[in-house]
Amino acid sequence: MTIGDDFTRGEIEAGRKLFAGAWEFFWAAASVETLPPMKGLEIAFAGRSNAGKSSLINAVTGRKALARTSHTPGRTQEIVFFQGPDNMRIADMPGYGYAEAPKAKVKAWTALIHAYLQGRANLARVYVLIDARHGIKEADRPALELLKSAAVSHQIVLTKCDQLSAAALSERVAAVSAEMAKNAAAFPDILATSSREGTGIAELRAAIARLLAERR
Repeated sequence: MTIGDDFTRGEIEAGRKLFAGAWEFFWAAASVETLPPMKGLEIAFAGRSNAGKSSLINAVTGRKALARTSHTPGRTQEIVFFQGPDNMRIADMPGYGYAEAPKAKVKAWTALIHAYLQGRANLARVYVLIDARHGIKEADRPALELLKSAAVSHQIVLTKCDQLSAAALSERVAAVSAEMAKNAAAFPDILATSSREGTGIAELRAAIARLLAERR
C-alpha cells in the first residue's frame, strides 16, 4: 500500500507543522559510550549508501543541506542525530553495503547498531530506505534481519519513485509488501517517495506525526 490513502487533512497539517520548526545537527556517536542521553522520541533512517538517505532527510525537514553539511569527513561511520521541536530527534544511521570499508570499521559499525537498536527505549521506528528501482537487495537483508531479531518497529520507504512508471512502481510496492509481510516487526504499509519531485513527502511527514502522537 502506498501512502496518502488514509491521512486526513489534519494529519497532513500536523506533519507539516512538525517539520516546519527548526532542525539542526545535534550529536554524532561513533560508539555506544558516545550515544546521546535518551530524551524525547527518536526516529531513525537506515539504508544502503546510495539509497538517497541524505536527500530524503533534507526533503522531510525542509532543509537544503542539513544531512550533507552535518556529514563532515570522519562521520561516515557514525550515527548522526538531528534535533527538532519538542525534543524530537532524527538518527541518521551510517549507510550499509559499503564493500570498500575495512573489516574493522564494519565490525565496529555493526556493534554500534546492535547496541543502539537493542537499548534505545525512546526509538519509535526505523525507516528503512529502499531504492524503488532495485527493490530489496541482498545487501539489505542483514539490516532487515537485525531489525527483526531486535524486535524494533520498522517500515520500508521506497525512494527515487519518480524514476519508475506507475505500473512498475505498483509492482515494486506489491513485491516489497509481500516480502515484508513475513516480518512481524515490520509496519505493513510501504511508503513511496521521491525527494527530487517531492512525491510522498507530505504523507511521510504525516505518518511520522501520527506515529509520534501514538507514542506520546
